[in-house]
Amino acid sequence: MPAKSFNKNSVSTSSGNFEKAFYHDGYQLGMKACKDQSSDENLSAALAEMYRNIDELTDNLFVYARQQGKSIECKKGCHWCCHQPVFAMDYELKYLRNFIAGNFALQEQTAIKRRAGEKNERLKPLKGNDLLNAKHPCPLLMNGACMAYEARPVACRIYLSSSVNSCQKFYKSPDDKNNYPALLDFPMRLGRMMNEGFKAALKANGIIAREFRIEEKLM
Repeated sequence: MPAKSFNKNSVSTSSGNFEKAFYHDGYQLGMKACKDQSSDENLSAALAEMYRNIDELTDNLFVYARQQGKSIECKKGCHWCCHQPVFAMDYELKYLRNFIAGNFALQEQTAIKRRAGEKNERLKPLKGNDLLNAKHPCPLLMNGACMAYEARPVACRIYLSSSVNSCQKFYKSPDDKNNYPALLDFPMRLGRMMNEGFKAALKANGIIAREFRIEEKLM
């Protein structure tokens, strides 16, 4: 089943089938990205298509949740999750940097780099749970919203919560082991599988992708 064929009527389909489909689609997109390794255009186009597929998945989940009388409480202005470390692949962060360079004035770019450097200095000494539970605003967070929302990495796109209260509690008391954000597992697994397929295709073409915190590549 192609990942793009997901719809609200297919939620009950075996999750294993979905994971295979999303991995396969990610792999095919990664192969498209490698057609001409001397050009960034193929990579950008393939990554943009992957983001569209993941957004289609989450959009359909919002529709499905409403029809079932349930809620996904993520919306513009809700930014509790935008204060924790976000990890992304280097090709995603290159796409993000290109978006920033093409859409923001030099003064705004300089401010983003400054905020990224400040957050990196705070997080660099931390490891393990101290790092994962650290709360500092993303350098792209402005007035409660993401400045580069269209180019945000997979990790941001698949982070959906059914309870804003759980996100607030995690923000205020990150060391409380009895409290975690009420995240939806389904989009997280499928989005990660698509990204894993993309990464595997790059590796098959001799490109080894690495993971970084967002701010590490925005300085």
